[in-house]
Amino acid sequence: MGKKRKGRNISGWLLVDKPAGMTSTAVVNKVKWALNANKAGHCGTLDPEATGVLAIALGEATKTVSYVTEASKCYRFLVRLGAATNTDDVEGEIIAQSDLRPSDDDIKEALNRFIGDIEQIPPKFSAVKIDGERAYLRARRGEDIELVARRLFVQSLLVIARPDADHVELEMVCGQGGYVRSIARDLGEYLSCYGHVKRLRRLWVGPFDIKECIDFGVIQDLERTPELESHLHPMEIGLQDLPAGSCSQESAQRLRNGNPAPVILPDVDYGDIGWVAHQGKPIAIGEYRYGSLHPNRVFLLS
Repeated sequence: MGKKRKGRNISGWLLVDKPAGMTSTAVVNKVKWALNANKAGHCGTLDPEATGVLAIALGEATKTVSYVTEASKCYRFLVRLGAATNTDDVEGEIIAQSDLRPSDDDIKEALNRFIGDIEQIPPKFSAVKIDGERAYLRARRGEDIELVARRLFVQSLLVIARPDADHVELEMVCGQGGYVRSIARDLGEYLSCYGHVKRLRRLWVGPFDIKECIDFGVIQDLERTPELESHLHPMEIGLQDLPAGSCSQESAQRLRNGNPAPVILPDVDYGDIGWVAHQGKPIAIGEYRYGSLHPNRVFLLS
């Protein structure tokens, strides 16, 4: 028999403006405790010094995390030109320097090389696994590690500001698995001046926007109070990018038991992934086939 989870059965999303100096896991654990929730997860790790949107799923909403993680994300970041670090951000040690500073036009032209389908090598200080061990653990031991390049789709990469010759502020919209630190490093190498991330902020991920986030201080002020729960967003907000439909009471019961059932799911084709609700409550996500939904995730909402 599985171990019973501690905490309440509470489902939904809490959108947090992650502060600098905390890991994403630490923020999730704080939210879980503050709401006395039995289950929590998040959509996409932010580096400890990064800030911005950290969408935290609670309860049944954790079953939708993968759909949000696969969505596009927007980052605004400040690149320090003239120096490379071993972590590709300001937290690392400087390993190379240059007096060369590119012009605004040089930077804008270079950015075109990083738009579309590209390949990037993750930073050595990252959570990528090598033979089952995190890369950053090996890097901290001083090991000489080689990481494999990964494909990334970059929808846009724009210059937002050029505060001075040593800095450029950029904004990037990209798909899943992108490393902003790698973009800064590779841009600096291409421009022959080196570069690393000095400041990073995530503005949105999928349906979640920074304007909807609460400060971490609010969580601390309202922990273990009903007022904090009032900041929760509905579970189904994480499914906005998927087709939505409905089903009968009989189909809802079949779906909850993990069986295919007839549903009303407009504007979908055979094999598409969609989700359905009954009486306003999400029931299941699954694959649509000949008028029926074949569930791969079932929501256990009371």
